[in-house]
Amino acid sequence: MFFVVNQPLFLPQHMINTLTIPRYPSPKQIRFAVASLFFLSGFGFSSFASRIPTLQQNLHINEAQLGTALFTIPFGLVCMLPITGYLLGKYESRVGLIIGSIFYNITLCLLGFVTNLWQLMAVLFVFGGSRNLMNIAINAQSLGVQKLYPKSIITTFHGIWSITGFMGGALGGIMISHDITPATHFEIVGVICMAILAFAYKNTIQNDVRKPEEGEKRVLFHFPTGPLLILGLIAFCCMTCEGIMFDWSAIYFQKVVHVSKQNITTGYVAFMFAAAIARFTGDWFINKVGNKKVLQLGSSFAFVGFLISIAFPYLITATIGFILVGIGISCIVPLIMALAGKSSGKSAGVAIASVSTISYFGFLFGPPLIGYVAQAANLQWSFGLGLIISACMLVLVSLKVEE
Repeated sequence: MFFVVNQPLFLPQHMINTLTIPRYPSPKQIRFAVASLFFLSGFGFSSFASRIPTLQQNLHINEAQLGTALFTIPFGLVCMLPITGYLLGKYESRVGLIIGSIFYNITLCLLGFVTNLWQLMAVLFVFGGSRNLMNIAINAQSLGVQKLYPKSIITTFHGIWSITGFMGGALGGIMISHDITPATHFEIVGVICMAILAFAYKNTIQNDVRKPEEGEKRVLFHFPTGPLLILGLIAFCCMTCEGIMFDWSAIYFQKVVHVSKQNITTGYVAFMFAAAIARFTGDWFINKVGNKKVLQLGSSFAFVGFLISIAFPYLITATIGFILVGIGISCIVPLIMALAGKSSGKSAGVAIASVSTISYFGFLFGPPLIGYVAQAANLQWSFGLGLIISACMLVLVSLKVEE
């Protein structure tokens, strides 16, 4: 068949009118769709994080019990890692994206209806597992988009995530101040997130699975080795710090900084906003000064931020400390994921899942450990864990990451 610019030749007009030419999304459309998915992920999780104090109060649980409950999020996440690696090694990442996103939003809504600690733990376990599948699929999508552009754009996506985290935290503050129940709050957020998924899915990256070579077997579990292991350990440190900030920021401001009801989410919002701004400028810094320098500066900022918030637990100083932590951790995980995708012969999804095998243990141990130390001593000094971890991260980056 022969074609001219607008229509095929030698066909009757009625046949021309019924022809449909396949439409493929442009790089800009794909980039916008993937950015929308980062919005979905950040908005959903920050909405949950902003209501953790409310859930604790409604269920009448102490810090140790809350720490145990929060432990089930990364535990579900880690349990899901082998399955996620297998799915993303066999199917295109958009398959894991749609499955994870649906379960993620369903469990978010269910969190508003829990009535005891065991129910909370069960729902959070599924919430963590589905979030893992969704987020790794989204990160694999972002690496596919990065291949369409000559310069780094990867941190911009995580900037979108942080902006929506800021929006979710701000919305949570409004819901708290107006005594809106978590159930109603989470239902509204769930509907918004499902609408975003329906809008963005059609323009996502397709056919991003690396076909196995002859004789190569698919494995269920990809444990990182060599350079991937080092990248995983750095990401572990960063995600430990992130987990502390996500799960304990509001409670820290409530019980250590002693702010009013309206300011409970101030630290969390400041942290997320700072991370967002830093991520939107992160690509410029990466292109300007290189990967290692950005990782070193980020680790240093996180260390100083934790130090200030612990030593000076007042509204202004603690907020400044949380801002510095937000700036510090902002570009580390997206940069590590990008480096993982480049340093492995595996497909992007499999490489990310492999690094996540180590890094997500930061979410597994950090938040609950804060709860146990807080129950035994006090919440203020339990934040010293973030201080120690950020120092370890700086050492790993300085000694093990090449220029």
